[in-house]
Amino acid sequence: MEKLKILLAKGRIYESVYELLNDVGISIHLPDRTYFPTTNQEDLAFQVVKPQITSALLAQNKADVGFSGKDWVYENGVENDVVEIMDLGFDPVRIVAAIPETKDFEKLLKGKVTIATEYNSLSKKWVESKKIDGTIFRTWGTSEGFVQDNDEALAQILIDNTSTGSSLRANRLKIVDTLMESSTRMYASKSAMADPAKKQKIMELKMLFEAVLAARSRVMLEMNVSKANFDSLIKGIPSMKSPTVSPLFGDDGYAVKIAVKKSEVPTLLPKLQSLGATDILEYELRKVML
Repeated sequence: MEKLKILLAKGRIYESVYELLNDVGISIHLPDRTYFPTTNQEDLAFQVVKPQITSALLAQNKADVGFSGKDWVYENGVENDVVEIMDLGFDPVRIVAAIPETKDFEKLLKGKVTIATEYNSLSKKWVESKKIDGTIFRTWGTSEGFVQDNDEALAQILIDNTSTGSSLRANRLKIVDTLMESSTRMYASKSAMADPAKKQKIMELKMLFEAVLAARSRVMLEMNVSKANFDSLIKGIPSMKSPTVSPLFGDDGYAVKIAVKKSEVPTLLPKLQSLGATDILEYELRKVML
């Protein structure tokens, strides 16, 4: 089969996807001053690109798979030209409009305004939908400094991404509207999905990613329980399907294994002990195939 060409975006996306690939068993190494990582998989070929252009390259069928924020897919206007395979959930952000804390949004919109943003296309659509008399000032990188409550400010509205809003608050800005929510997602080109062999490989990768992501939110608990307490323990514990039970040596009770969400552990451990469980062990999971 022809190698599956995969685009890795620079920055935070690269780090998150690198870790995910590593947990799947796909190792990559990026030599200094190069853009083509080496890998232990003969059927995969990687290239590092800017996150802003990943989806545009997929839309042009220049690669098979890429990882991009949903925001840049819509900013590039290619949401109908690429195939979303799965939402990885990494780096969730909102694309928001923000203004100085001291300003009134409704009053501000009555005059002519300038919008500072990296999101040129999304901002134009927002301006049109709100029927704002506004112009777009395209920025590159950090944009908060362009929007201040003074006559010298280059812009009156900021459109940017935010995860917690802390940077906006630090610059005395308040959110007045949300354009969209975004996160890192796995996309494929339409040509790759039309190729049966490539599509199969892409869906196999999706399956592996899902297994790793499911494992990250779960742990395995193993415990022993006496015959007398067995029934009440089994009735009182959660599990993904049903617990794994095996008899202890000497017919002295049972060993029980359950896979549970990590968030359940703080309340579950005391409950298990109260139900008669002993020798409780907790294990990290590598992959969970549901």
